[in-house]
This record gives sequence, C-alpha cells and structure tokens, in this order.
Amino acid sequence: METIKTVKEPLFHVIKRGDLSLTRQILVRVIAILSGLLLGSIICWIVYKTSPFVFIYYLIKGNFNPFDNFLELIKRSMLLLMIGLALIPPFTMKFWNLGGNGQILMGGLATIICMKYLGGVMPDGVVWILMLLFSMAIGAIWAVIPAVFKAFFKTNETLFTLMMNYIAAGIMLYAIKIISGKNTTGTIGIVKTANLPELGHPAVLVALIAIIVTIFITLYMKYSKHGYEVALVGDSRNTAKYSGINVKVVIIRTLVLSGAICGLAGFLLAGSVNHTLVTEETMAKSGFTAFTAIIAVWIAHNNPLATIGVSFGIMFLNNGMEYARTNLNITEEAIPSMIIGLIYLVVIACEFFITYKLKFNGKKTSRKANTAEMLKEDK
Repeated sequence: METIKTVKEPLFHVIKRGDLSLTRQILVRVIAILSGLLLGSIICWIVYKTSPFVFIYYLIKGNFNPFDNFLELIKRSMLLLMIGLALIPPFTMKFWNLGGNGQILMGGLATIICMKYLGGVMPDGVVWILMLLFSMAIGAIWAVIPAVFKAFFKTNETLFTLMMNYIAAGIMLYAIKIISGKNTTGTIGIVKTANLPELGHPAVLVALIAIIVTIFITLYMKYSKHGYEVALVGDSRNTAKYSGINVKVVIIRTLVLSGAICGLAGFLLAGSVNHTLVTEETMAKSGFTAFTAIIAVWIAHNNPLATIGVSFGIMFLNNGMEYARTNLNITEEAIPSMIIGLIYLVVIACEFFITYKLKFNGKKTSRKANTAEMLKEDK
C-alpha cells in the first residue's frame, strides 16, 4: 500500500540557464564591475572621508596620466595575460597547475644566469637566444615533474605544483646568496649586460611577445589536433582512452607547453622588466602572479581572447588603486587590498547569475511524496 504525504516545496530552486546572449553577459559583468567600484568608493568615503568621485578619478588617472602610466598598464597586463595563457591548456584538461609562480621564478633564474655570466663574453644576440631557450626549458621541466607523477602515479597535481613553488622560492633565495657573494644587502643588484632591447619601452617587447603567444594558444586550442585532445581529456579521460588517445602523453605534453610559457614570462620579467632576479615578493607587488592569472582565466572561461580583456581590467584596478593610495595619503595596505578583494568578489559572484538563475516558488507551494521518496529522505 502506497503512503502519500504532503511535502512543502523549497522557496526557490537554482537551475541552469539556457545560453545567455553575449550582450547580456557583457551587461551583467559591467554592472558587477560598477557595483564593485561603488562599494569600494563608499568604503574609502567611510574610512578616509574621501569623496567617491575623487577616489574613482584617481583610479582612472593612475592608468592614463602621464602616458608612462598607460605604458606601465600595457606592460603589466600583457605579462598577466601571458601567465594566463600558460594556464589555459592544463585548466582545459582539468589539470590544476598551481605552480605557475615556481615556473616563472625558474625561468627568470635561468635568464639572469645567462645575462650575468655570458653577457659581455658572447654577442648579445647569442645570449638572448640562450636566455630564451634556457628559460623556457627550465620552466617546462619544472611543470613536467608533477605532470609525470600525475600521469603515471595519479598524484594530486594541486598539492604537487604548489610544493614546487616553495622549492623554486628556496632555490631562488639560495641563488641570490651565491650570486651576490659578499654583498651584504643580499641582492644581486641590476645586471647591466645582455639586457633585452626595449624597442622604445619595455612594454613594446612584452606586448609583441604576448600577442604572438595569444595567437598561438588560440589556434592551438581551437584548430589543432593537440588542442582537440586536450579538450577531450578534460571532458572525460575514459572517453579519450576509448578514442585511442594516450592520456599520459597528452598530460605531459600539455604541461611542457604550460611550463615553457611561464618560463617565457620569467624571461621577460628578468631580462626586459627588472634586469635582476625575480622573487615572489616583486611579482606580488606588481600584481602579475600566477594566482592572479587563475582569476583572469576563470573569469574568461579559458578563452584566450577574453583573457586579454580580463587581464587588462585586473591590472587597471591594481595600478589605479596604487595611484589612488599614494595621492590620498593612505599609508596602510589593508583597506586598498580589501577594496580590490571586494571588487574581485563581486565580479566573480556575477558569474553565478550568468550560468544559473533562481526559480522562486510560492510560499504555500506543496506536492505529494510517495513512500519511496519518504524512505529516501529518511536515509
């Protein structure tokens, strides 16, 4: 005998949207950004008694006036873009490469070693080629170590790649000690030999290489056989195996590519931007760390072209906040960091409303449940 029981429906359901038009997606994101800026300006007004309009004015001015600020914005955006591009292939494959910082550090270390010990001994052109090759090679090696363990021993790539960051940071500190020698400051200073050509400004070279890498990753992911295999492995590794794809090879090959691009970012940071060893502290202060790139790639949904806009927006916010902080005489870092975090939170939260929607039921809505459903609820 079937038992019938009246069960109240929940007030609302979270259901997946159909495909939202591009115009509406852009509109939701614009509203989220403006809302985040409004909240940030209100916090500044409450804490520092600064007009929200003044805060937003400095936020914008810090990126365009003088023109060098705009070039700095381009440089930082392109560096962040490049790191994001390095993460797109493994993230599409659902291999969570969180070791980008370590791969960048190792690429920068290889670059500085070539600059310091080969610069002035060999022609600059030859040293530049060696810097490029060694930085990309060591970045690839640093990424492929956890890839091999994942492919053959099914280790957790998230923890493994994170641990590789700590090892790289330790090697960097030891390298600074060795290279600096008797330098009591514990730094190696600016390396003046074999610096990369600026082409008028460091932003130019960085932007050119970032554009080339963007085109390459876009074509690689959308039109190449390797890109198809990466996407298939990300959708279902079992399906990929049944299709005759060697999943182990795809994992290793993809991480070689990812690490090489991170090494390339280290090459630019050390050889063109800083002219010295890159540390995690300098990367964090400039805003282009691999962890920031993860936010950019996630918001862009692993789309290389969309990552350009997101990277530009993130660095626009970071640079503008830095300028506003200086001009508003804000000494502590807590409030500006909180404002940036709040804006990120609002923008990331808006992605929920792009993918899902809330379906509300009436407060008195109810339905009848049979015995099987009631037994399931009891369990």
